Amino acid sequence: ARSWRTMQLAARTLITSAPPVSSSSVKLAARPDASVSRVGSSSRRKKRSVLALRCDAGGLASPPDSGSVREWIETNVDGAGAVTNVQQRGGSGWAQCSAYDTVSGRKFFVKTSARDPSMFAGEGAGLKALHATRTLVVPRVYYAGALPEGSRDGNSCIVMDHLNFGPRGDQAEFGRQLALMHVAEPEVVEARGGMFGFSVNNTIGESPQPNGWMDDWVEFFRVRRIGHQLKLARDPAMSALGAEVMARMPRWFEGIGSVRPAILHGDLWSGNIGTVDGAPAVFDPAVYYGHSEADFGMSWCAGFSDAFYDAYFEVLPKQERGFEERRQLYLLYHYLNHYNLFGGGYRGQCVDIMKRLVR
Repeated sequence: ARSWRTMQLAARTLITSAPPVSSSSVKLAARPDASVSRVGSSSRRKKRSVLALRCDAGGLASPPDSGSVREWIETNVDGAGAVTNVQQRGGSGWAQCSAYDTVSGRKFFVKTSARDPSMFAGEGAGLKALHATRTLVVPRVYYAGALPEGSRDGNSCIVMDHLNFGPRGDQAEFGRQLALMHVAEPEVVEARGGMFGFSVNNTIGESPQPNGWMDDWVEFFRVRRIGHQLKLARDPAMSALGAEVMARMPRWFEGIGSVRPAILHGDLWSGNIGTVDGAPAVFDPAVYYGHSEADFGMSWCAGFSDAFYDAYFEVLPKQERGFEERRQLYLLYHYLNHYNLFGGGYRGQCVDIMKRLVR
């Protein structure tokens, strides 16, 4: 049996293209309820050194050699029993979604993809960290990672509880629960120690989102967020304007004290917000630890009401000094990402925000 230390070191391969992350930060690999395992048969392990995240209690588990998600659920989820029905639930340009019914009555939501497991590993780690706050309803993840070579279901998958998401409910309650999530004790040791980032890199939409740990929030957001998106844009004029914005960033955080790392959903727009049995719920995150206000960055398409903000700031009081400039800065990150994903008119909106910030 491999030691937890061995798996802790192996888990580094989940982190792609970011600056080095210390082994102690990969808490997902250091606890029995968040084990990391290689998948496939022993012969396949020699060909493929990909790690998978299993987030339920118990020992290590790998998908069976047949590569079937159905068989993985039947074999590894305690009490689920046989899969009785699989329903296709649409998908995106890179993933397919399905609902798996089981004889026990439990139901699972599964995404599969022909891509490598890094996107699902990031999503699974983020959902697990959000779930640990016990605030907003978040699906529990059982597996996120690679499928064996030759699997008819693709190259990677994520298996989670199927939740019956309903329409958005009480906005005040959502604001209160989001604020409680932001003040919750971080699960990851680096964040508890005042650092910003996350244990793995993930994605925002389909854009890479680097999360290497840094101990200065302004520098983190300058390098890992605004600077990163400007590099992806490859637009000299925007980069020059962005450099002015990044140079002014420290002044917008003066007088508010030290920024405490809060767990962020990271992509909080109306399409990722709902209810489960009337309780506010979220899904499809781009999680990292950062300034709580950064979760307002998608407010331009989130439809937050006055009741939402009033309830939020009752729990986590608004820091008035520099708030409007920080709000624009956090909007800018997501507008830049939308420009990089979709092009078009988003460039003009990015330029307008940056000009307002530097005038």
